[in-house]
Amino acid sequence: MAKKSSVEKNNKRIRLVALKKAKRDALRAILRDPNVDIDTKMKAQMDMQKLPRDSSPSRVRNRCIETGRPRGVYSRFGLGRNKLREFVCKGIIPGLRKASW
Repeated sequence: MAKKSSVEKNNKRIRLVALKKAKRDALRAILRDPNVDIDTKMKAQMDMQKLPRDSSPSRVRNRCIETGRPRGVYSRFGLGRNKLREFVCKGIIPGLRKASW
């Protein structure tokens, strides 16, 4: 199990990303628009910098939904490699089977 504080911090980041997504996308659209004057772009850049750092989607860590493990997570299942193997052996995940040859 991962530390509870690490998992909670990541969950807080996920909520903050969802909360600030609309504002971040609007500012990004202004910055990418070639028809906008430089003063408006500078203002948008300053507003973007004022957003909380944790509202950036790249700061969210992909974690196992069962254990909170940050590494070895298969995003298709949302599980860490250990739990994925355990669930596959038990037959909980449909369509997957442990290889044997």
